[in-house]
Amino acid sequence: MTNSKIVLVTGASSGIGEAVATRLAGEGHHVVAGARREDRLAALVERGAGRISARRLDVTDRVDVAAFVEDAVAVHGRIDVVVDNAGVMPLSRLDAGLVDEWDRMIDVNVRGLLHGIAAALPVFQRQGGGHFVTVASIGAHEVVPTAAVYSGTKFAAWAITEGLRLEVDPSIRVTTVSPGVVESELADSISDPTAARAMRSYRAEAIPPDAIARAVSYAIGEPPDVDVNEIIVRPSRQR
Repeated sequence: MTNSKIVLVTGASSGIGEAVATRLAGEGHHVVAGARREDRLAALVERGAGRISARRLDVTDRVDVAAFVEDAVAVHGRIDVVVDNAGVMPLSRLDAGLVDEWDRMIDVNVRGLLHGIAAALPVFQRQGGGHFVTVASIGAHEVVPTAAVYSGTKFAAWAITEGLRLEVDPSIRVTTVSPGVVESELADSISDPTAARAMRSYRAEAIPPDAIARAVSYAIGEPPDVDVNEIIVRPSRQR
């Protein structure tokens, strides 16, 4: 593949991240997959036919994220795309008072994104090019009961990514992909029973994670003079 890219994907052990890694590797890119669950990463590498390598990664640890990027540059000589996908969604009403879960969402969904930008932006600037892809959420565009904090983190992810686009040189492309309801483990972290019940009906209509992977593939596959800034992908029946 003449346009093969070195693509870093966070949160790659399941769901959208796994689908993105699998699709892009299948299209001839080399994917460096990062996540905390090393057994899942090992299985992903095995399926990757030599086009996926992996490293344990905790996006809430700024030093770890910096090492993730530095290691990829050391091995491959460059990085072309960073897909900041890692995210958590333990929904609950604010009056449930699950402050530790709010903090976790802020740490992963916001700080994790910022750590990825801080690590990769100097590399892209030295190279004279690169591509950031942020996986946000439909929650960046709408708020429903139980999703106040989650939507807040995803709006922050959208705003940070849009600010990045405005600040960087045009040689660095920036894309936000906002999924609607997708088949994933994301809702498994919901501990609040009220939110869990609401999610069961809300997630009745879901699309496969490869639908989001195709959107990422489209965005990074456009020529350098085309910057696909934002994509919303959701089930046809989601309203």
